[in-house]
Amino acid sequence: MSMAHPRGRGAAPAEEAMPVVLAGARGHGRWHLDNIRRLTAEGKVRLAGVCELAPLTREELGDGLGEPEQSTDLAGLVTRTGARIAVICTPIHTHADLALAAAERGAHLLLEKPPTPSYAEFTRMSEGLRVYGTACQIGFQSHGSHALPAIRQLVADGRIGAIRGIGTAGAWVRDEDYYTRAPWAGHRTLDGRDVVDGVLTNPLAHAVATALHLGGADRAEDMAGIELELYRANAIESDDTSCARIRTTRGTTIAAAVTLCAEEPGEPYVVIHGDRGRITFWYKLDRVRLERDGVPPETTDHARTDLLDNLIAHLRDGTELLVPPDRTGAFMRVVEAVRTAPAPVPLPADAWRTERGAGVVPRAAERRVVPGIDRLVTAGAERLALYSELRAPWAALPAEVPHP
Repeated sequence: MSMAHPRGRGAAPAEEAMPVVLAGARGHGRWHLDNIRRLTAEGKVRLAGVCELAPLTREELGDGLGEPEQSTDLAGLVTRTGARIAVICTPIHTHADLALAAAERGAHLLLEKPPTPSYAEFTRMSEGLRVYGTACQIGFQSHGSHALPAIRQLVADGRIGAIRGIGTAGAWVRDEDYYTRAPWAGHRTLDGRDVVDGVLTNPLAHAVATALHLGGADRAEDMAGIELELYRANAIESDDTSCARIRTTRGTTIAAAVTLCAEEPGEPYVVIHGDRGRITFWYKLDRVRLERDGVPPETTDHARTDLLDNLIAHLRDGTELLVPPDRTGAFMRVVEAVRTAPAPVPLPADAWRTERGAGVVPRAAERRVVPGIDRLVTAGAERLALYSELRAPWAALPAEVPHP
């Protein structure tokens, strides 16, 4: 998928701003709109079109982006504008169809994570993009961190000894309004279509994908097995408090413990355990801490390459894509395991409490908190253990999920 000269509308001169269309400009799409504004100011792109169910107002569009065409039809918008790139930030279950529609008309893609809600859809989309010769970047922004090669070098140099395993922890807060912000939010399915909007697969997907990447196990064939425990405190279909333990074909154990019902929200991180030390990576901060036996800790901060910037460079001069679809295959195996697992277990009423929200959405709604979950999330990443093994009072014994 990472091609030096991808098919499309031809190579653009270095000084020419690439026309871009954005599908999904509200919600998280506002981040992409601002990023396109930044790249427009740098002369790299111009916003040719916006695909939304209702047109953006002048205030929503803001300054510096001109007067892009607005439409509810992405395929027609790509055709009329001659867009070289389509940024797709729409509901999960629309990703594959929109990606293929844009690719068929010559646009290359920045596609938000998760790529699709099922492995079958992922395969269908990937094969279609290959036929069209489309360059596709999946929106795992953490994969642009310059901390990643630095960490790999520390491991290769033996700075923490032999690797014992990798843990990842995410303790976040989401108000109840988070699950009513869109019809698909918090759903496993909607109108008969897979959505799989769970904590492992969407809000804290970066935690899982980054751990797989650092474990050298990001392709589908790198997965050997997975254990899952899916729970929910909120009145939703999907999981909001879950853990997974992955076995890779290299023999590495990768454990993820995550929640949206934290007592106190914290920065998610990945920790690589060695027999002579460990490396912790706070991936949203691009911060790394190296801890070795008998040596003071070393903390370093790193730069990050923007994924749209990287896609532009790929189209201009063949720079290697940071996150092509095949490098998210293992993550999609996790998505598929969550999709095919039994429905998340609702936590008993005495396992959670209600508090005033933390303002994740504009007005502070109520939120559900699972007492003790912050400690369990930390322990899961530290001990590579599942909630049931940590004796969470509400956790049932896990079952191995059949390898997809």
